[in-house]
Amino acid sequence: MTSPETNAVSDAVRGNWVDRALPEAAKPYGRLARLDRPIGWWLLLWPCWWSAALAADATGRAYPDPWHLVLFLVGAIAMRGAGCTYNDIVDRDLDAQVARTRSRPIPSGQISVRNAALFLVAQALIGLVVLLQFNWFAIGVGLASLVAVAIYPFLKRVTNWPQLGLGIAFSWGALMGWAAALGGLGVAPMLLYLGCIAWTIGYDTIYGHQDREDDALVGVRSTARLFGTRTKAYLVAFYGLATVLFAVSFTAAGAGIVAYFGLALGALHLAWQVATLRVDDPERCLTIFRSNRDYGWILFAGLLIDAWLGAAV
Repeated sequence: MTSPETNAVSDAVRGNWVDRALPEAAKPYGRLARLDRPIGWWLLLWPCWWSAALAADATGRAYPDPWHLVLFLVGAIAMRGAGCTYNDIVDRDLDAQVARTRSRPIPSGQISVRNAALFLVAQALIGLVVLLQFNWFAIGVGLASLVAVAIYPFLKRVTNWPQLGLGIAFSWGALMGWAAALGGLGVAPMLLYLGCIAWTIGYDTIYGHQDREDDALVGVRSTARLFGTRTKAYLVAFYGLATVLFAVSFTAAGAGIVAYFGLALGALHLAWQVATLRVDDPERCLTIFRSNRDYGWILFAGLLIDAWLGAAV
């Protein structure tokens, strides 16, 4: 719920830097862009960095282009914020009916729809500036993602699989990292992209269990509601599929043994998520969902070390 002192959003970490450091007038916009909940931009960033590292490994370079990594970081923060702003504008009436989301800036009245739309444009312009730093092929790939982004907020009204739509949009970076490095695409980034979609369905199902009861009351659909008590079995399937697709992607790119070692460690982390998940415990769901940032680091480290070792041989 909203705190009378800070208007903090209910699922944000208490004492986050937005609440501590931003001027009062800027705090609602920081919350609207989810700057108080960085896990979202981490999850958007990882496919970009994985793809960039895999491209470096495939071409014998010791590491991905550092400038590209910086651009992907800035772009992930800006576009995650823009996506959340757009989503909150579209979902403002639904958000007002759900306990966890009614404290968000638009349904709680902290920001008007007009000002949110202007903020959306500003964030999108930052994302465009970032995108224009890449080659023309990568620019085209990036612009194509806007279709998936535009459709996603409406899926929860018409399908039990909105997490698939999120995966299609959030995993786009798996194509971008490779396209930015090589000016084209291939089997390896496409398989990486499909793996990221499966991974996203898994972690966002965990996230969705926080709202399962409220979603049922207001008619919002999700894989959390669809899977219900069978969630762990479905997570094994989707996380297992992601791991297999990542492995085949690494093979297609000619990655070495360290990349697979990182993937194996990552699989253990995903197994821990499934084993310790309690779908009726919202706090536990949020903790496990956030742990996917660590999963991202594990895979990225494996790819980086593998590229470095491969270039040194």
